[in-house]
Amino acid sequence: MTAIAQALEARFRENENPEHALPMEAYMRGQFVFLGIKTPERTQLLREFWKHNEKPKGEELLLTAEYLWQLNEREFHYVAMGLLEKYSKEAASAHIERLERWVTTHSWWDTVDFIAAHLVGYHLSKYPALIAEHTERWIVSDNLWLRRTAILFQLKYKHHTDAARLFGYIGKTKDESDFFIRKAIGWALREYAKTDASSVHRFVMETALSPLSRKEALKHML
Repeated sequence: MTAIAQALEARFRENENPEHALPMEAYMRGQFVFLGIKTPERTQLLREFWKHNEKPKGEELLLTAEYLWQLNEREFHYVAMGLLEKYSKEAASAHIERLERWVTTHSWWDTVDFIAAHLVGYHLSKYPALIAEHTERWIVSDNLWLRRTAILFQLKYKHHTDAARLFGYIGKTKDESDFFIRKAIGWALREYAKTDASSVHRFVMETALSPLSRKEALKHML
């Protein structure tokens, strides 16, 4: 544990609100324990904390993020992801192993989507040689969240999107009944349609997608 991690944990626990925690836990279907610190309050709490504490860098930043990620309460996971995002520019290629571990730990849409689009997406754009090795394994993984990550990692790539890979991965998962996969398919297509609407429209018309995926994909084109 780093001193800054300990101080940050203590500050958050001082602001615990059990009354707010209950509905927050219910919204996440009881998957996680919450301190009861809502997003605006968490943002303000962090802003005030960093006014009086030096932000960690390098190895200390990683240790701080890892420590917070291991705690039970969901708010710590959100803070940990924010810290890891700050580390992205200096991360070595092997950092992908940490990101994969985080996708498969404390997994739910609220963390996985951020990790996929912001952390994994950025890292794979920085080290494109890793894309095939990892995402081709993820898309056929037994782990739902790795498959979702493989679909969503290009979410912010715009004209850099590998459309063949995106459409290919959707082809591999389009018949799945899981809500999170069907939603991810629609979301990825809808986002790419902002860059190449005609290709997405043609793909949707030619592919037997679930009603949910189709609706999400065409949401801004109908």
